[in-house]
Amino acid sequence: MHLARRIRAFRKLKGYTQQELADKSGVSLAILGAMERGNRHPEDRILNKIADILNVSLSELKLPK
Repeated sequence: MHLARRIRAFRKLKGYTQQELADKSGVSLAILGAMERGNRHPEDRILNKIADILNVSLSELKLPK
């Protein structure tokens, strides 16, 4: 669940809406929403893309609380 919270927190910190991040990462809004709620774990390629878009390292995105 920490990954879901971190994706949402970094998205908001960087000023992206869910729709903007979904569009840039190539996933639907529904899938991104499910990832941010912790109902869906992103594939590695999508997670890498999200980290790149948010300008954070993958390890920073995956850090446990």
